[in-house]
Amino acid sequence: MGNCQMAKILLLEDDESLNRGISLKLEKEGYEVLSAVGVKQAERLLSEHEVALVISDITVEDGDGLSFCKNVRKKSQVHFIFLTALDQEVDIVNGYDAGADDYITKPFSLMVLMSKVNALMRRIGEKDGDGAGQFLRSGDLEVNCREMKAYKGGEEIFLSKREFQLLLYFLENPRQIISKEQILSGVWDVDGQFVDDNTVPVTISRLKKKAAGSGPAEYIKNVRGMGYIWTEDVR
Repeated sequence: MGNCQMAKILLLEDDESLNRGISLKLEKEGYEVLSAVGVKQAERLLSEHEVALVISDITVEDGDGLSFCKNVRKKSQVHFIFLTALDQEVDIVNGYDAGADDYITKPFSLMVLMSKVNALMRRIGEKDGDGAGQFLRSGDLEVNCREMKAYKGGEEIFLSKREFQLLLYFLENPRQIISKEQILSGVWDVDGQFVDDNTVPVTISRLKKKAAGSGPAEYIKNVRGMGYIWTEDVR
């Protein structure tokens, strides 16, 4: 059985509205975002989580991104993209000297940032053992963990972020009965008190339709009074 988690991106940006805008866009693309407004907070998050990519402003209130990058480089090869308002060659050179993989100058379009992030994530995927652990397959379904995409019979199926997280949760726990409470905790990260009673069944119903497509396979079955089960093996 495979295992794939949502790729985590650490964002260090002290402009709170820009931080929020980038975070929302990254989450929409299917990444998990750890958001920091200062270097100390970023260092703490980096020590607590396995991060695939850091997006960092060069100038932040309690330090600077270049020093932060140099310090991180002493103990980690995590990938870095710098955000800088200074479109000057010297800063770009300094950024690369500090260990940056790429940079983007402000003001920038979120679409341009996303294309850089996605391209870098694909490269990371290729480097990590030719994509080993990058794909989960079950029946005629295939999930590309790095790109957060799902395919049925080779055709892409379009899932909301929550549907995708739910699909991953099932693929990571196949052929076992999973209760609604476990799904709420594993996918919504809550113990249920703030989530509408219909949320899980409705999301599962949508995912069932998309996963089934036109084929006969019924991947998700309802086990009356107990929960749900993913019926196929995962490889």
